[in-house]
This record gives sequence, C-alpha cells and structure tokens, in this order.
Amino acid sequence: MDFSKILISLKDKHLYRSRKITESAQGTQIVIDGHSLINFCSNDYLSLANHVQVKEAFKQGVDEYGVGSGASHLVSGHSRAHHELEKALAQYTGQQRALLYSTGYSANLGVFSALKGELDWVLQDKLNHASLIDANQLIGLPLQRYLHNDITSLEKKLDKQAGQGMIVTDTVFSMDGDSAKLDDLQKIANFSNAVLMQDDAHGFGVFESNIPKNSIYMATLGKAAGTMGAFVAGKADFIEFLIQKSRPYIYTTAISPAICVATLKSLELIKQGEQKAKLLAHIDFFRNFSQAIGLPISASKSAIQPLIIGDSEKALKISQKLFEQGFYVSAIRPPTVPKGTERLRITLNANHTQSQIEQLLVHIKNAL
Repeated sequence: MDFSKILISLKDKHLYRSRKITESAQGTQIVIDGHSLINFCSNDYLSLANHVQVKEAFKQGVDEYGVGSGASHLVSGHSRAHHELEKALAQYTGQQRALLYSTGYSANLGVFSALKGELDWVLQDKLNHASLIDANQLIGLPLQRYLHNDITSLEKKLDKQAGQGMIVTDTVFSMDGDSAKLDDLQKIANFSNAVLMQDDAHGFGVFESNIPKNSIYMATLGKAAGTMGAFVAGKADFIEFLIQKSRPYIYTTAISPAICVATLKSLELIKQGEQKAKLLAHIDFFRNFSQAIGLPISASKSAIQPLIIGDSEKALKISQKLFEQGFYVSAIRPPTVPKGTERLRITLNANHTQSQIEQLLVHIKNAL
C-alpha cells in the first residue's frame, strides 16, 4: 500500500490534517507552538478544565486513589469515586441510573453493540456524529439517514421500516451548533414503537437536559464538564443490560478514579450556574455583534458558531491569518463536513471576554 501517495493527494486537496502542540493549560489564553493565542476552538465551554477547584479535587483524588484505575469496571477498576459519580449524574439528569464510559465514542459504540440483537432498523439524522455512524455500521445494520432535522423526511423513512427500531440524533450538532427537535422526535418514536437515543455531547452542562421517558441519553464529560469520559443514563434495567452486554464497557479499563473526583466538583460548579450564565451572555453578544458588522454566522444558540466559507483552501488561509494575528480558530473541512460547507468553527467559552470576542469578529471581517 502506497501511503505516501495518499498523503500527497490529501495535501493537494487541502485536506491534510496536522497536530499543533499545546504548551499551556487548556483555557481561553493558550500557547501553541510557541505562540500565545486567544483560543476560540476549545470545547471547554464552561472553562472548567483549568478551574482551580476542579484541579484541587483532582489532586485530592490522586492522593486517595492514585493515578490509574488498574482494570475494567467488572474486574477491580470500579471505585467508590466511579460509583458516586454515576449516582450524581443519574440524579442530575433525572434518570434512574447512569453508567460511565471512557469516551463518548466508546459509549456510543457500547450502546449499539449491546442492542445488536434487539434492533431491526436504525434511522439517524444526516449530521449525526461520526461515532454514531460508525457504531451503526459495526453492528451490521444498514446505515439509513433522514434529512437533517427534517421530521417529514424521518416519517417517510419510517413508513418503510418493520420490527423494533431506534431513532438516533445529536442533541446539539457538533459542526452547526443547532439543536434537535427532541419533542417531535419522541412523539414519532412513541407512535412507531421505536427507541429514541440522543447524543448530548455538546449540550450537557450548557442547556437543561430534555430526556423523554424510556429514551437513551448519552453525554460526554470532556467538554462542558472540563474533565474526560462519558456516560449513558436511562432506566435501571437498561443500564444493567449495558453492564452485561456492552462490549466497550466490559473490555475497557475504567477511567482514573481521580478524574471522577474532579468531575464531581465540576458537576457542583455546573449546578451553581455562574459559568453557564457567563457563556450564555457571550453567545448573545457574539451573535448581536456579528450581525451588526454583517458577518454571515449560521443560526446557532449554542457555544458552537460556524462561519461557512465553502472552500478548503480559503478556510485554511483565513484560519492561518487569524493564527498569525493571535487567534486560534479551526478550519473544518471534508470529511468532517460536506464538500462546499467548509467553515471556521468558532467555539465560545465562559472565560472569554467581550473584548476578545469583538476583536475576533473584526479580524474575521477584515480577513474575509
């Protein structure tokens, strides 16, 4: 296999990806490759990843439990800290039980792997996260997708299904920042006797959870919560079913107990609401100011604010220009987004200032 030829082709198409080395803690101010930058591409929405109380909780967790968990949950890796965090997450989301996974990707794979023998069909939103698409394909069911947030398209697809199925959606879509129509989806799921599953990776902690009865809820802890890991929440018997049948849960080493201690502190801060209020104010300011200066930002009420460029080379050039001016904003290209929708993906964090947001938007306007 000629990997060099493939890599050259990616570079020619402006689709080559490279890693930048971060030399500081995660935050709105960040040092990358020796450059001090204002960071507008972190999913640390509530600015908790470097919060002093979360760090102190993590240190206390290390003192009590050490660093690694040492084993999977079903061997010797399920500590009291894991158990307490699961109970706290279930309570916070209003569900009977919650189950921790090492990543959101493995949580989605875990749900699908457990349900492999129970499902006859799955219908997914066109813009669902890659982990949901991969999970669908890995269990051997046809990948069927309805048009993005289009209830009529979903209903047409449903007419052709028979047996037990599942409707799957992101809650907040990771590249567009818009939200699923959960109430409409649940009505359709009830009517068709299907299970509704939502991936709330980008909404958890920022928005109040909307979890319909008897549905499946997945959320990650590495974004608004500022730590790492993920969880699935729902009815008690479903969570117990996952413990018995979910291969990524059974065969993966549990996350560090110290991370669980830190996440419990993050959850306390989320409940207090101070960081959330700051973020929501920044979102309003960003949208109002971008409209005032005529920037065509896509409609989004979340921390994710996309600016469609429509060309990979141009998106890369603008991103690089902003980098040179002290702003870190990612250029998102295919296959992450469809060809023709290449974009700058701007993400807002609670600890940004209005001045930083204003400066960014003016520099983007000038770059365009």
